[in-house]
Amino acid sequence: MDFKKHLKKLTLLHSNDLHGDFLAEKVDDNLVGGVSMLSGYINQVRAEESNVIYAIAGDMFRGSVIDSEYKGISTIEIMNALAPDIVTIGNHEIDYGIAHLLFIEKCAQFPIINANLFIKTNHARLFPPYHIMEIDGMKILFIGIITNEILAQAKQDDLIGSFIGVEEAANEIGRICNTYNRIDIDFTVLLTHIGFEADKELAALLQPEWGVDVIIGGHSHTLMEQPVEVNGILIAQAGVGTDQIGRFDIVVNTDTNSVESYTWNCIPINAQNCPVDEQLDNLIRKYKTITDQKYARVVTRFSRPLTHPRRNTETALGNLFADIFKESLGIDVMLLGSGSIRNDLLGPIVEYGKLIETFPYDDGIYMLKVSGQDLRQMLTYMLRDDAFLGKTEFYQLSKGLQLVYSYRHKKILSLTFNGKEVKDQDIFSIGMQKFHFNNIESFLNLTEDKISALAKPTIVSTSCLDILEEYLSSHKTLNRDVEGRITIIDYK
Repeated sequence: MDFKKHLKKLTLLHSNDLHGDFLAEKVDDNLVGGVSMLSGYINQVRAEESNVIYAIAGDMFRGSVIDSEYKGISTIEIMNALAPDIVTIGNHEIDYGIAHLLFIEKCAQFPIINANLFIKTNHARLFPPYHIMEIDGMKILFIGIITNEILAQAKQDDLIGSFIGVEEAANEIGRICNTYNRIDIDFTVLLTHIGFEADKELAALLQPEWGVDVIIGGHSHTLMEQPVEVNGILIAQAGVGTDQIGRFDIVVNTDTNSVESYTWNCIPINAQNCPVDEQLDNLIRKYKTITDQKYARVVTRFSRPLTHPRRNTETALGNLFADIFKESLGIDVMLLGSGSIRNDLLGPIVEYGKLIETFPYDDGIYMLKVSGQDLRQMLTYMLRDDAFLGKTEFYQLSKGLQLVYSYRHKKILSLTFNGKEVKDQDIFSIGMQKFHFNNIESFLNLTEDKISALAKPTIVSTSCLDILEEYLSSHKTLNRDVEGRITIIDYK
């Protein structure tokens, strides 16, 4: 028997966390990224190679005014033109609601898979959990898994459930693999949107008999030099946006249903090696022409650019936004979700479109009353170890509130408001976005009883964006610094 007949080449291209990054940007006089050049590269590979699959590991939505203006419908039309072979959903696919996502899924001309979202009443899955693709005589099994943050996004929909742990995900993967291995699956890929660290945990739990070969991940925006191998499984992720694409060139052994050999590269999407897909470029320009008319106007000008380089630290832009909500609403403290700020820089000229891209979550704001003791406990919980690993929600604090936290001792050493130490019996009015209020127990460890103990929480604004736009348009040359509202000492 000629053994070489059972070795087949597969080219697996993959993206994750595109976040509406549709347009190329000029970097050092070179065009970089954008869906048009990304599509041009994919088309080029499809023309050069025989067995090509392009997969997207979640978060196609959010990040651009084109996506926000059309609530994802424009994104699906653009993705249809990009023509991925298989996609799994990310947590931001839920931003416009479960019902809207199911409508969007009907518009997609490509399969969307997810194994761990279901209807609580009958455990019926919302999406197909897997997809088997046949190419050059090979059967390739794809399974989709999403992060547990999906539960936070879908909090208002009591009918939607999910298993949330990597152990449960591993069991579900095993169930699917055990069921379909009888079809002689040659190659198995997990499309996950759970983050790189969770991918490694998941891989370690999978039994070799299940035959998982590769995990294509997303959510943590990890830009890799080479895949990591855990438990014989290759794990890869391609950063964020359209500035690059991951490329596996794999030799599949169809006798042993395993990877015989592979190479992997993170390919830069730029004008030097990626031709422009003119038809897709025209489609994007059509949307951009419309949105430019609405979003190109100038709202304000800062005295300098304000930055938000990391979610789990105090930032200049986070301070400004938190202060705007505090002042506009007349509350004592604004706890602003740090992840609500989606760009790492804004200004000095602030156009409406850039403001929308930077702060795309236009939810309402709740006001609740808490004691000084509760506030201290909330902030201590926020600063648990998961915060420093980027695994949990973090909050920007409005002016007047300052804390000093000891990482080594896991405690707040000092918490002051307007220069005075916060006492247990002090009472504060706290502002929180609706999403964060709905998840306050899991994010800040504040129970329902505590929330209502002093006063019934009330909605004080139905639109974050209204507040930001109104305040910024009436204030010029605004500025903020990182001023020590959150100070971490003895951090390793």
